[in-house]
Amino acid sequence: MKIIIVGAGAAGLMAAGVAAENNENEILLIERNARPARKLMITGKGRCNVTNACSNEELVGATYENGRFLYSAFNAFSSWDTMDLLDKLGVPLKIERGQRVFPVSDKAVDIVDALVKYALKKNVKLINDRVEALIIDGGKVLGVKTESKKEFFADKVIVATGGKSYPLTGSTGDGYILAKQAGHTIVPLRPSLVPFEVKENCCAEMQGLSLKNVAIKVIDSYNKKNIYTDFGEMLFTHFGISGPVVLSASSHIKDMVPDRYEFVIDLKPALDEQQLDARIRRDFEEQSNKIISNSLNKLLPLKMIPAVIEQSGISPDCRINQVTKEMRLSLLKAIKEFKLTIQGFRPIKEAIITSGGVKVTEINPKTMGSKLVSGLYFAGEVIDVSAYTGGFNLQIAFSTGYLAGKSLMY
Repeated sequence: MKIIIVGAGAAGLMAAGVAAENNENEILLIERNARPARKLMITGKGRCNVTNACSNEELVGATYENGRFLYSAFNAFSSWDTMDLLDKLGVPLKIERGQRVFPVSDKAVDIVDALVKYALKKNVKLINDRVEALIIDGGKVLGVKTESKKEFFADKVIVATGGKSYPLTGSTGDGYILAKQAGHTIVPLRPSLVPFEVKENCCAEMQGLSLKNVAIKVIDSYNKKNIYTDFGEMLFTHFGISGPVVLSASSHIKDMVPDRYEFVIDLKPALDEQQLDARIRRDFEEQSNKIISNSLNKLLPLKMIPAVIEQSGISPDCRINQVTKEMRLSLLKAIKEFKLTIQGFRPIKEAIITSGGVKVTEINPKTMGSKLVSGLYFAGEVIDVSAYTGGFNLQIAFSTGYLAGKSLMY
């Protein structure tokens, strides 16, 4: 059987490796970049958070966009199967906080090299070209046309081109064009797992400051509802905020409108209000002759002190012995509920993943095959499935790539 796989990222490499296990298959792996899996090289800040050591039920639960569609894929190839495969390929792994799985070496290149080695068996040929169109006739896919004006013919085609995030790695949305050509519906694309731009100038002044072990919530000001809560790490940037809890929060905002959403940070979640008030009073007693802007260094990071004081409404030059109870409680509230106004998402090119894509109701979840065009399959981020940070999205790529590659013989 002749097979074409479009895209040599995580999903495409997995599909190629699985399909190549049948020696009778001839596989052409077409990748627009000079090197495969460029996006994998930058995941996990170059360390590659390759999967999450959790159950299939937890994988589905972490997939906030169409998780149930992936039951068969996760059952066919779980996170534990991913770890077992990488171990057999000679990449020792380790499990860190949040069940995140990384190579022991902390080098994404080790994962990439292993997957390329797994994919490029004797019956797999890798070529550097860009697929511009599918060749379809009579409701069946027959092959592809490339940018170099070549035509390649095959019995089956897998589209595994990724989304539109990080376009410099080759994720420029080619797969959506191919899917639309085949008659598939594309759910509107939007950035997901993406930083926020924020109204307040204090973020730029705190640029580079990382907060650990903070509790956050996102409030919809239109209806005063809390739409997301989390606990963990975040980072202040020149444009606003980023970091794990911010990226996860972004996936819960479907209709971004400037000034609609408020990002609220509890800087001292381990202390209730009474305990925090006692702590503030104790610190104030020790520094009663100082001005307030010079008296919070034991309680807050230095870069945060001006911003917290500003939100409290207290003059930064106010001496501690002049602070009233009402002023102290305002300071407490600013620490427990430090508020930022979300203006929008950063551009989709800065998103970790793309939400939206090929509509899942038009794909057979048991094979990843198109319900519209015979012989056409999809795998990875090109499908309308999205998950939180923590290795879940790479696992989706591996699971759907595996299932697509395995289903070619059906």
